[in-house]
Amino acid sequence: MDLQQFKIRSSRKKGKLSAFLKKLDDIVPDDFPALVAEVDQSVWKEVDCTACANCCKAMTPTFTKKDIVRISAHLGMTPKEFAQKWLHKEKDTGDWVNTTQPCQFLVDNKCSIYEVRPVDCAEFPHHNKKPFDDYNDTFTQNLSYCPATLMLVQRLKKRVEKEYEWETTA
Repeated sequence: MDLQQFKIRSSRKKGKLSAFLKKLDDIVPDDFPALVAEVDQSVWKEVDCTACANCCKAMTPTFTKKDIVRISAHLGMTPKEFAQKWLHKEKDTGDWVNTTQPCQFLVDNKCSIYEVRPVDCAEFPHHNKKPFDDYNDTFTQNLSYCPATLMLVQRLKKRVEKEYEWETTA
């Protein structure tokens, strides 16, 4: 995965794709969940997260209390030791997040704590959230970080504009 090319491509396409996602806040095709599932399945046949790991390099997950307890036990630490060593609490949200980027657990583009990783990581890039259109803000943000999300939204836009009554002003 050429992350430089991805960043160029995503910055060029983000405006139109964000407008498409915004439009989905108001207009949602009836069979959209089935379309999302079909297109998402095709995306994952082409995307290998371990060839990218940009989410781990450029973003931080939110660590829940359960995540902290589970991961600290896995590492043989107390939750307090784990939080002091690796995390900080965001002032505006109160969320526990990594103190460093890339993620301290990223080793050779793979998660070294994969079996016990935070739920936020396990669910990323959140394509299976239901209903999909309730997460348009998340997908808009992830267009810049995740090649799979960029590909999914591009393909959804193309299909919706081709197969549905949809004004193509965006």
